[in-house]
Amino acid sequence: MAKFSYEEIKGVIPALITPFDHEENFDEMRMRKTVNWLLEEGVHGFYLTGSTGEGFLMTPEERKVVVEVVVDEVKGRVPVIVHVGAIGTKISIDLAKHAEKAGADAVSSVPPFYWRFSDDAIFQYYEDLATATSLPMIIYNVPLAGLFGFDFIKRLSGIPHVHGVKYTAYTHQDIHKAKAQIGKDFMVYSGADEMAVSGILNEADGIIGSFYSMLPDVFVNIYDHVKKEEFKEAQRLQKIAVDIIEASLKFDYYAVIKVAMKWMGMDAGYVRRPFRNLTAEQEEAVKASYREIRDRYQATDIKVLNALD
Repeated sequence: MAKFSYEEIKGVIPALITPFDHEENFDEMRMRKTVNWLLEEGVHGFYLTGSTGEGFLMTPEERKVVVEVVVDEVKGRVPVIVHVGAIGTKISIDLAKHAEKAGADAVSSVPPFYWRFSDDAIFQYYEDLATATSLPMIIYNVPLAGLFGFDFIKRLSGIPHVHGVKYTAYTHQDIHKAKAQIGKDFMVYSGADEMAVSGILNEADGIIGSFYSMLPDVFVNIYDHVKKEEFKEAQRLQKIAVDIIEASLKFDYYAVIKVAMKWMGMDAGYVRRPFRNLTAEQEEAVKASYREIRDRYQATDIKVLNALD
């Protein structure tokens, strides 16, 4: 049973990585340790089995196991959003029903992708999925699966149980417009890690992102500083985060996130093919770029930069 109402799902919400072992099997113990490490770092919730969680590289059965493990380990301490997206509506509904039974607080989904589905087909997908359970549905506006126009987001918001959007786009004026035109109780989550400050300033209820798993201290502090109107410090941290992200994107960045977590003492395992784990040479290249960022900003307060050899 859900522990939190949708209005309580706020703050810094990592798009959680999924640890795999050397043989690419889901690693339950690493997952449990990752959850607790991030909770100790002060995050406010989790977003599971999405792109960052390599959800599309897992079978539906594997995704269900990840959900069960995380919900069990969280034990109601923070909200859990489960991404249930798939190309097929039937698969997504099955995953959503499982998430509800497992105790998730909300479900989310990218629109169906690969084929160029019409707006009416996408609307039907969300209507079928949102009404399949009693959980709140968070729609997902993301470039990889196709961006929605604002009018279409408004149309989707009229579906029963659709209570929010994960907005991974850079037109942040639409975050404010959603709160103004759809309603203050329509939850909006800024999904662009590089624009967390902007998202919060434009009235996002929370921020959901990939790099929050390796930079929880940075983004929790960004969120807190913006809320306290300490904008100069929030912007300083955002600039550092942007440079770290851009350095990471030169490689398969899910692998970078996991190896950087290892530097901080949190072994988050490996990525699943076709993503590529870093070679020793690549790992040293990432460290070198991070050292340059640390020295340029004199950023002695960033944990991942302090963890460099």
